[in-house]
Amino acid sequence: MKRINCRRCEHYFVTWKPKHPHGCKAYGFKSPQIPSLVVFQSTGTECILFSEKNPPKS
Repeated sequence: MKRINCRRCEHYFVTWKPKHPHGCKAYGFKSPQIPSLVVFQSTGTECILFSEKNPPKS
């Protein structure tokens, strides 16, 4: 499995829920685990909706 860093994805967000701190806008869920891991455990394939954030322009 290729490790996907959800924190670098434009769909990733942090929630205010202590038991479900990680969220994915693309798949529409919140989880105690990093979303890419949940997707892999559920489907057996890596996340296909990963879209890297644009780096901030300086």
